[in-house]
Amino acid sequence: MDWNDTPEQAAFRAEVKALIDNGLPEAYQGGKGEWIQDRKSEDASKREAAQAWQDALADKGWIAPHWPKEYGGAGLSPLEQFIFKQEMTEAGAPAVGGQGVSQLGPTIIVHGTDEQKAEHLPKILSGEVNWQQGYSEPGSGSDLASLQTRAVRDGDDFVINGQKIWTSGAQYADWLYVLTRTDPEAPKHRGISFMLMEKDLPGISLRPLIDMSGHYHFNETFFEDVRVPATNVVGELNRGWYVGATLLDFERSNITGAITSRKSIQKLIDYVHSDEGQQRSRLDESVSLRHDVADRWIESEVQFQFSFRIISMQSAGQIPNYEASTSKLFNSELSQKLARTGTQVLGQYAQFWGHDDDDRNTYDDPPNDYAPLDGTFTQSYVRSVPATIAAGTSEIQRNIIATRGLGLPRG
Repeated sequence: MDWNDTPEQAAFRAEVKALIDNGLPEAYQGGKGEWIQDRKSEDASKREAAQAWQDALADKGWIAPHWPKEYGGAGLSPLEQFIFKQEMTEAGAPAVGGQGVSQLGPTIIVHGTDEQKAEHLPKILSGEVNWQQGYSEPGSGSDLASLQTRAVRDGDDFVINGQKIWTSGAQYADWLYVLTRTDPEAPKHRGISFMLMEKDLPGISLRPLIDMSGHYHFNETFFEDVRVPATNVVGELNRGWYVGATLLDFERSNITGAITSRKSIQKLIDYVHSDEGQQRSRLDESVSLRHDVADRWIESEVQFQFSFRIISMQSAGQIPNYEASTSKLFNSELSQKLARTGTQVLGQYAQFWGHDDDDRNTYDDPPNDYAPLDGTFTQSYVRSVPATIAAGTSEIQRNIIATRGLGLPRG
């Protein structure tokens, strides 16, 4: 394999870096800010930053780099998309468009009607509409096909009743895409339909879920006699499971996770070599901890290679399957190991939470001078708990690797 850019790829990488250097607002530099929240913030300066960054990307046609050009995307090749995401993550630059750009838009392009494409794709690209996902239910997480939210046909509408959980970012959403059961007599992977609905329809309500780090990131979502036009079904009626599977196929290469891991371990290494870090770390007193830090660095490089393998397959016209599960499993567990190693290296100082300027945080504590790196690894430690559950548990990923990758029989 050749890990070096071709001349064309190097030129494209330079073009992406130039956009970031010249167009990324100060509010987003260094990984600060959240475009999804800022787009409708009460703070005018945040709205201006969100619009300025959106305009900079739109001028290059890079809001949806992976969409075909005929739908307003950039039509970039898989490797160009990889380079684009890599440079954006390195710079901490926020993506624009959220799940509408990354997941729903491509799904509508594949399965949607001409009317659905005309209605929804332009609003995703303009940032006018933000989308969030309604999949998991209290009794249907890893076994999502057992979902029970019902949609019953009534004239030109479906009437929906049920509950979703872990609806990430629903408080910032304008529309939801939801899996519902439309044929309760069918086998569980059938009889499911994929529907689009405005979040503010009568009968839809949210209940905030506060995580163990004090953050309001996700919600319970309730549907009580919600009426949705039948024209909002994407794909075939009762075949929504396959539409949903298409959507999940757009979450594969995980280069963002690989770069984030690289930056995290490098931040720890740089800190422990600083004057303050030498006073507050435990590396000098523990050979095993030094080995752990070295292992995390190596593992972050391994994660990058997993991502590079997947994008190489996609570039060659192949479809990653168990390879994507391998990458997801490795990255989820690496994020937890990185957080644990960081707190162990910092010892007693890791008990300080630090300052958190995320406006979703329910804590109002001021900055703590005793918190190394402003509590980065302490906060990561707490927040990493669900990493091996969200987006497919590690157990599910191991089953996929065993059956599809190793050819082992189902037990």
